[in-house]
Amino acid sequence: MSRVAIVTDSASDLPPAAAAAAGIEVVPLVVTFGSQTYKAGVELSTDEFWRRMTAPDAPFPTTAASAPGDFKAAYERCFAAGAEAIVSVHVTGTLSGTIKSAEIARTMLADRDIRIIDSGSASMGQGILAELGSEMAAGGAHADEIAAVLEDRKTDLDLYVALDTLAYLKKGGRISGAQAAIGTLLSVKPIITIREGVVHTADKPRTRGKARERVLELLTRRPIERLAVLYGPPADGDAFRREALERLAGKLDPAHVSIQPIGPSVGPHVGPGCVGGVVLYAR
Repeated sequence: MSRVAIVTDSASDLPPAAAAAAGIEVVPLVVTFGSQTYKAGVELSTDEFWRRMTAPDAPFPTTAASAPGDFKAAYERCFAAGAEAIVSVHVTGTLSGTIKSAEIARTMLADRDIRIIDSGSASMGQGILAELGSEMAAGGAHADEIAAVLEDRKTDLDLYVALDTLAYLKKGGRISGAQAAIGTLLSVKPIITIREGVVHTADKPRTRGKARERVLELLTRRPIERLAVLYGPPADGDAFRREALERLAGKLDPAHVSIQPIGPSVGPHVGPGCVGGVVLYAR
């Protein structure tokens, strides 16, 4: 293991294989369907989540922050494996109490070097930062350098997701009933973004096709360093990735374009059929 371990939470939407390959420890949030509670990505896979989410008469899933004990255990595993310090990157504190749990766990290990980063984002917004941190750690960077770079580069992130409906954000308490009602009355396919930790509507196209095109415009309006394509089944994420690569032909190495379904920690808030992405703009 590198001298610095990178930890994140399951709201990062990092695929388990990608996280494992990068040596990133992922602490699961909690997802509840009715009376059944699961640790996201551990007891409930992304495929199983979407199967349950789209089943007829399925109870609406809710999410809860990771427990401080889960973070403490994750941090202890990293130190036991040889890490000298940890940089812990998380979903913005304005949308989840997860980062508070991480901070509590840090107080339980007060003699250890643990840096906690609020990504100001969610999904692959924090996932990309965790990947950057992992790459820096593998290159021998120290914890203070990694933390400083991630705090700096989070200002280069943008997230845009076109939703089929605002109903799920309303149910999850992330927007008001009035906002959701306006979207429904206008029959729009809203595009959301996150600004300073708050969910905003970036645009309100009237059709799925126009929404996809507008998301691509928003994601590619500046030179890009990395792109993570996101989707919620049954949306065709592969097709959206191809459209993005066609638009970015000659401007971005396809190796820097990933694709992943939105996972169980974020999926309840955006719902099925969404498509979008996160970009890290180049400097």
